[in-house]
Amino acid sequence: MPAVADGPRVVQPGAPGESSRVFSLEELDNVSGAAFTEADVRFMQGMIPHHQQALQMTALVEKHATTNAVRQMALRMEISQRDEIKLMEEWLTERDQPIDMPMGGMDGMHHHDMVGGLHVMPGMLTAEQMEALSNARGIEFDRLFLEGMIQHHQGAIDMVETLFNSSGAAQESTIFGFAEDIDADQQMEIDRMRALLEQLR
Repeated sequence: MPAVADGPRVVQPGAPGESSRVFSLEELDNVSGAAFTEADVRFMQGMIPHHQQALQMTALVEKHATTNAVRQMALRMEISQRDEIKLMEEWLTERDQPIDMPMGGMDGMHHHDMVGGLHVMPGMLTAEQMEALSNARGIEFDRLFLEGMIQHHQGAIDMVETLFNSSGAAQESTIFGFAEDIDADQQMEIDRMRALLEQLR
């Protein structure tokens, strides 16, 4: 069996009497049937405004938050969300897909209204919620930020679930790995934010 590079691998069992074949995740992108789908494109297009609203929320933390733990969490979110927006934009550009989601995007994922110039995706804050967050100060701001970001993160997890439930979607290794990372990372942050909320009560 040929050697493969270190890192995650997938084993394809061989036919009776034949050896199995081992693929790296990078090689899987070149395997027939692992091409991206319309659902993959809509997921990436939809997650960009979702992340952009998270950046709008974290931008308020420096001015209005009082809890150091909230400030640190918001900084980590800002860094990761910016990096992920860059990844999504590059993924779409490399596949000759528009970065902006057209109206009438993926069923179950895209709503037709806008908030702050952004397409509204699952879990995103309403204009009223964003206004309340902008006007809040001190502990009240910290509480609204955590509650809003928990809602926001849960929406991203719902988007991942929609992607994985779409026929043929998330077969390309980049999409699959990115979506799994979002699911795991945002659930972990939800748990941390809930713990912080308990400390504020």
